Amino acid sequence: MTSSPAQPQQVNVTDLDIPQLADVRRQLEEELSHLSNSYTQLRQAQAKFKACIENVGQVKSENKDKTILVPLTNSLYVPGKLCDVDHVIVDVGTGYYVKKSRAQALKHYEAKVDYIRTNLEALQETIQKKQDNMNYLINVLQMKLQEVFNECGAVQGSVS
Repeated sequence: MTSSPAQPQQVNVTDLDIPQLADVRRQLEEELSHLSNSYTQLRQAQAKFKACIENVGQVKSENKDKTILVPLTNSLYVPGKLCDVDHVIVDVGTGYYVKKSRAQALKHYEAKVDYIRTNLEALQETIQKKQDNMNYLINVLQMKLQEVFNECGAVQGSVS
C-alpha cells in the first residue's frame, strides 16, 4: 500500500452553508493572526540586527580605552573598557559567540537583515492572499445571509 502526501482539499466556498462558512472564517482569522504575529516578530528581529550594525559602527579607534556599558542582559549593563577596536564578539545563535573583525561582523548582520527582508516580503504576500481570501469569504457569507433574510421575508409576507 502506497501513501501519497496529503494534498490540501480545495472547496468552492459558495457551496458551503453558513455554519461551515463561519468555521472557515474563524480558521482564516486564526491563520491571519498567527501570520501577523510572525511578521511582527520578524520586524523586531530585523530591527535588532540593524541596531547591531549601528553598534559595530560605533566601535572606532577614537573610542579605544574609553569606558562603556557592556550589556549582560536586556536590562543589566556593567561598566567596561573598549580594548580591541578591530574585533567584536558576534552572537551567532543558540548561545554561541564568535570573534570577528568589524567588517566581517557588518557583513554577517547585513546578511541577516537581507535574509529577514526576503522572508518579510514572502510573508507579506501570504498575508495579503489570506486577507483577499477573507474578504471574498465575507462577501459570500453576507450574500448567503442576505438570501436567508430575503427568504424569511418572503415566507412572512405569504403567511400574513
